Amino acid sequence: MIRNKETMIFSNDTLRTMISEKNLKVTPQRIAVLKAILELGNHPTAEQVLVELDRSFLGMSKGTLYKVLETLVDKELIKRVKTDRDILRYDGNLGVHHHLYCSECDMIEDYEDKELDAILKAYFKNKKLKEGFEIEDVVLQIRGTFTECQV
Repeated sequence: MIRNKETMIFSNDTLRTMISEKNLKVTPQRIAVLKAILELGNHPTAEQVLVELDRSFLGMSKGTLYKVLETLVDKELIKRVKTDRDILRYDGNLGVHHHLYCSECDMIEDYEDKELDAILKAYFKNKKLKEGFEIEDVVLQIRGTFTECQV
């Protein structure tokens, strides 16, 4: 991995390792889709991933893209994020983080705050929300409007 400003550049060897560690067959399509999501870093939609792939991986059909996306989600290589507008986006950041969601432009940015994480963890540590429900993860979506959208 090479950090390039805010974007990460992932080598194909790194991507192959990530995919094979999930007991998946390493295919050019899986490498290309995972690379696009990780390097875009902007919670892209499937259509945005397809546009990115058209630049570097000509000929991938929408059907193949959706199958690859589902596989990557199922194997926890990426996460699915749904917006208020019911648009599915994909997140390659699997670390602990939350989202800043702009209700005006539908943009999502990662938000990391260790103090907030500690508060949430402590709050939910022994909390039973409902009988038979086990907390797996707590992720906040902080809704607001980015300054550039308030024009």
